[in-house]
Amino acid sequence: MDKKIITGIALFVALICLLPLAGVIAAAAFGSFETLGNLAQTVLWRYTWTTLVLVLLVATGSIIIGTITAWLVVTCDFRGRRFFEVALVIPLAFPAYVLAYAYTDVLDHPGIVQTSLRALMGWGPRDYWFPEIRSLGGAALMLTLVLYPYVYLLTRAGFRMQAATPFYAARSLGSSPVMSFLRVSLPMARPAIAAGALLVVMETIADFGTVAHFSVQTFATGIYTSWFGLADRGAAAQLALGLLAFALLVAALEYMNRGAADYASRGRQEPFARFALSGPSALSAQIACALPVLLGVIIPTITLVLMGLRSEQDIFSPRYLGFIQSTLTLAGIAALVTVFAAIFLGTFNRVSPSRTSIASLFIGRLGYAVPGGVIAIGLLVPFARFDNWLDLQMEAFFGISTGLLISGSIWLMVAAYMIRFLAAAIGAYDSGLATVTPNVDAASRVLGRTAWGTVRDVHLSVLRPSILTAMLIVFVDTVKELPATLILRPFNYDTLAVQAFRLASDERLEGAAVPSLMIAGIGLIPVILLCAQIGDWRRATA
Repeated sequence: MDKKIITGIALFVALICLLPLAGVIAAAAFGSFETLGNLAQTVLWRYTWTTLVLVLLVATGSIIIGTITAWLVVTCDFRGRRFFEVALVIPLAFPAYVLAYAYTDVLDHPGIVQTSLRALMGWGPRDYWFPEIRSLGGAALMLTLVLYPYVYLLTRAGFRMQAATPFYAARSLGSSPVMSFLRVSLPMARPAIAAGALLVVMETIADFGTVAHFSVQTFATGIYTSWFGLADRGAAAQLALGLLAFALLVAALEYMNRGAADYASRGRQEPFARFALSGPSALSAQIACALPVLLGVIIPTITLVLMGLRSEQDIFSPRYLGFIQSTLTLAGIAALVTVFAAIFLGTFNRVSPSRTSIASLFIGRLGYAVPGGVIAIGLLVPFARFDNWLDLQMEAFFGISTGLLISGSIWLMVAAYMIRFLAAAIGAYDSGLATVTPNVDAASRVLGRTAWGTVRDVHLSVLRPSILTAMLIVFVDTVKELPATLILRPFNYDTLAVQAFRLASDERLEGAAVPSLMIAGIGLIPVILLCAQIGDWRRATA
């Protein structure tokens, strides 16, 4: 396989990644604006305002939790620090809508908390006030509890790479540890915090399951309502285009802000000597680290287990085995296709560095900034029209009906997953590829290997851990993906995420707990991998 074939495949992947963007723009431009006009007079401003407030609340909460906990585990020494260093990552395994189902069962009016409160105090339903979990604040809390690990992981790495000298200089000038953190360490960690916050924002605007369950009207729910409730694909595409523009604007602002900043520490890197905490200080640190784990892992897991035991769901029934098989099949195929696409894009940039290869990588990474529902609409609209056109032509000339050849298959779903999660695969593959020096490639070529032979015999062998990490990340993200699956799935082809959403929509929360636990269990795979990496780092630096 020579450079031309690698180039052709890489450009084909980039073209597929651009297709949903073109599809959404075309569908929005040629669709009727009547529904959008009606929405503008009624709920469009509510969609906009609610989405902005939700993004602000989740980003702020994630930054606070992720930054404080990262600082504590990196610079302070207290009992339980090593446990919390790993445990703080685990909420990443839970989709936000799974936490929403659990906390609804606990905190809603018939839940154990309010029931116990009424029994204990002798109150009636109108005798007391209790925060409503099915609200904008409730959705923001659920999303914060599962998304703060993005900020935590990147900020923890940023604090570790910082030199301790500026911090010690501030301390020698009379600043307290807290003020030195706020004035020195925190500004230096700003790029890492901003990168984590960007991931949080992208996940927040893409979320559908949580806001739909809590009846919070955002752009994501508006797209779904226009598509299925109003049966207006043009209006759904127009809303999707607005959401896409907002996502790209946030990504562009973060990129420009990061590009203009220079926070590099030069010279000899002196590591932090951890502060030994005791008494009230140690207790405060333990509480700060324990609360996110308690609220994001322990309480939801216990609640879902109890709900599942009360449900009538049989995970060994043929129907449930079908859900599991569909989920694992889709996730497995998507992981393989996405990682191979990342390998070709990375190899193209490696063997033929140029503006075209850099642009291809940028386009490949662009999909993470596009919500799953937007990608689904951008793919389904053009391919559905192509299927209808092809069916008419085959009927007219051959008397054969081809049906929904592409839009009625799982391959359109796989394409959507590839576009959505290609950035994660590229990041994992590129990080490993950076450790292979160009001299290795040159030596392989001198020994007679082609460009693809070098990738097959050298890169793929050396980069097995990075490739495995990329496959696991894409696999689990596919299992959790809900909006694209709801829109693109063929008739009677349901996954665990769809089953959980359907049961929760019917207020059968106990039944929804079973597929939710399965999704969370599968999501633990990359978290265990991350925890192993944390353990390796700790042993290497001990």
